[in-house]
Amino acid sequence: MRSVNLVILMGHLTRDPELRQTANGQPVATFSIATNRVWTTSAGQRQESTDFHDLVAWGRLAEICAQQLTKGCAIHVIGRLHQRSWTTPEGVKKHKTEIVINELNIVFRKNGTPGSVAPSAEGGENTAASAQQEDFAPSDMDLDSAGLPGDDDQKV
Repeated sequence: MRSVNLVILMGHLTRDPELRQTANGQPVATFSIATNRVWTTSAGQRQESTDFHDLVAWGRLAEICAQQLTKGCAIHVIGRLHQRSWTTPEGVKKHKTEIVINELNIVFRKNGTPGSVAPSAEGGENTAASAQQEDFAPSDMDLDSAGLPGDDDQKV
């Protein structure tokens, strides 16, 4: 039997990506996004909940994330859940669940402008992305009304 481990998220970056390299020189970027859920209770009250997700990108995609993404950007990602555990120097066992992404779409950049095409994960240049970026997209921007990224948005 085949199994599936697929995560699809759309949210706003809560911090700039942090780019590091492994001991063998492999680039890895870590960052997080916030997703919101809104619902109405049976009493008619509007409720909202925010979840925070830790994301990891590897290789060329990690480099692109570090170059193109900043706090406040709205992104759409596809990846897989990955759980890791380690023991601290004090002997405490720690666990963390992350989303390892393999596809990235920039929905909105700073100023709420739509994402533009950037270098692909394979390293080829599609179209140069704007190097001049101004204010962040508002963190309360309604992504539901924005819809999923279309052909004009960045797909890495």
